[in-house]
Amino acid sequence: MKLVKNIIFDLGGVFINLDFQKTNEAFQQLGATQFYSFFSQTHSNSLFAALETGTIATHDFYDAFRKQTGILATNKAIAHAWNAMLINFPPERIEWLDSIQNKYDVFLYSNTNQIHYDCFMEIFKRDTGKDNFNRYFKKAYYSHEIKMRKPDADGFQLILQEQNLAPEETLFIDDTLPNIRTAHSLGLQTIHLNAPLTVLDLPL
Repeated sequence: MKLVKNIIFDLGGVFINLDFQKTNEAFQQLGATQFYSFFSQTHSNSLFAALETGTIATHDFYDAFRKQTGILATNKAIAHAWNAMLINFPPERIEWLDSIQNKYDVFLYSNTNQIHYDCFMEIFKRDTGKDNFNRYFKKAYYSHEIKMRKPDADGFQLILQEQNLAPEETLFIDDTLPNIRTAHSLGLQTIHLNAPLTVLDLPL
């Protein structure tokens, strides 16, 4: 790699472990048998894209999901199934993140939504005993807050412009290939973090 001054991290599959199959199974139990057509690691239908860009309110999302799937589940049951993919924050990854603070300007860019956000913040407290995950970053960018999501280029461009980052001095780390491709096309250095590799294996 060339000289790196800044790092933009993804969240899921990088700092928090995910299991998409758990959410798929949970929705199947609720009667949503074709959940993969709604959402996967590399695909979101228009309803879930709206949730991840904050253009649909949470209560409207629940109603729309019931209408599209025909299920009669409560809001709480839908949230529980949706959050089932959020597994844990390995504390050693957070300790590693803390250890690089003096070497780089560190940012987060995550496709997420208010339902997941509220859940993973509680998981972070449970697993690390710490209160504020966002404090580990100069700024954390969440798709539902900035109204932009990966792999579209506009979210990356927002971060680069707002933080005055030179793309060639900025490393983007993500576990999803389409996101890596967009970052690379914008001139960022990239690492596609494929399991079983974790941040602990990175030469930083």
